[in-house]
Amino acid sequence: MYIKDFLSKKAIEPKLKARTKEEVLEELTSLLEKTGKLRDKKEFLKVIEEREELGSTGIGYNVAIPHARSSGIKSLVGAIGISKKGIDFDALDKEPVHLFFILGAPKDAAGNYLKALATVSRFLRHRKYHQSLLEAETLENILEIVQKEAI
Repeated sequence: MYIKDFLSKKAIEPKLKARTKEEVLEELTSLLEKTGKLRDKKEFLKVIEEREELGSTGIGYNVAIPHARSSGIKSLVGAIGISKKGIDFDALDKEPVHLFFILGAPKDAAGNYLKALATVSRFLRHRKYHQSLLEAETLENILEIVQKEAI
């Protein structure tokens, strides 16, 4: 499984406007909505916020991977957002988060959902991709980096 399999060009934002955790979840959910794979935006946003209350998905190294399965999602979908300033996301290492990858899946998509989560995690922990994304200025730059992952 590759990120390009569940990431649409419509769901990439190289310059997030959000300044808080709540705002970034809203902005990332809006990116998912652009793909047409969101059945119910409010339902998914509620589920993703509840997931964050269980424990932050800020995994450290300036990365967060908010994720949830929800009846508000039609099929596996992801979105990437980058914050140049960084956002306090209650990350494990207490550092601001710059790279966000939100992942949503239908309630019954356990296998593919877990594979996608593992794929995203490996990708964002890879130093070359991580650094390239931090330096990316345009949607096209980000898309090119993600395409390289599949090679």
